[in-house]
Amino acid sequence: MARTLTLAAIQSAYGDDMTANVARTAALIREAAAAGAQVILPPELFQGPYFCVAQEERWFAHAYPWREHPCVAALAPLAGELGVVLPISIFEREGPHYFNSLVMADADGSLMGVYRKSHIPDGPGYQEKYYFRPGDTGFRVWRTRFGRIGVGICWDQWFPEAARAMVLAGAEALLYPTAIGSEPHDPTLDTAEPWRRAMQGHAVSNVIPVVGANRTGFEPWPGYPGGGQRFYGSSFVCDHRGDLVAALGRDNEGVIAATVDLDFLAAHRAAWGFFRDRRPDLYGSLSQGRPT
Repeated sequence: MARTLTLAAIQSAYGDDMTANVARTAALIREAAAAGAQVILPPELFQGPYFCVAQEERWFAHAYPWREHPCVAALAPLAGELGVVLPISIFEREGPHYFNSLVMADADGSLMGVYRKSHIPDGPGYQEKYYFRPGDTGFRVWRTRFGRIGVGICWDQWFPEAARAMVLAGAEALLYPTAIGSEPHDPTLDTAEPWRRAMQGHAVSNVIPVVGANRTGFEPWPGYPGGGQRFYGSSFVCDHRGDLVAALGRDNEGVIAATVDLDFLAAHRAAWGFFRDRRPDLYGSLSQGRPT
């Protein structure tokens, strides 16, 4: 009997109330589980608004140790209740250090560990380097009840090296929780399609399904009249060909899901030879800061 995996993405708008945000996410997780989803991905930092639009020290009070984070405390038991795998995106504090992190809850509710975002952006509207240290966990692949899952966080999704590292570590599906939308320095810049295409490329070159879960809606910036960030949604599941098999629009809230055949994908991945024909002996420049 073939091994199948049903992957789901959640897309929602979020406000200032963490309790309400967690309850909203839990309701959508229940909806996805009822539709048969086994691995359910919420967006990045769904605990509140995307606060990295400016440098405000008050937000550091919203970080917690990963095992004690309110989102983890609320949703890990839900994973066990529903028998689903939940990658839970959080703002983590470890001593004096702060990270943009993800905690993996297996389908029995157990905590499998933490991944800390490796690539930290710094630009207008996305000033994450003020808040987060670069991750120190390396890329993680979790052997969950339903399959081996690799997860990157938002800016990680633009880097083909991250996707390849996770597949080399045995990932059978790649997931990317995201918070991305308008670019305040250039109102004409719309990255929704390149955002999708970058991850669809990872799917093709690694012969693997990919899930992107983004938030949606407009989030005003306190103290900046008329200013704010409009997140463009467009969450999706694509197959090993990069074809979209489930997708949401820019403004929808809800869940999407798709089922993949893991045994077929393993055979297909081997047949393509992308991993057989790799030449790591020629790739030394990829690990150097810059060419000599």
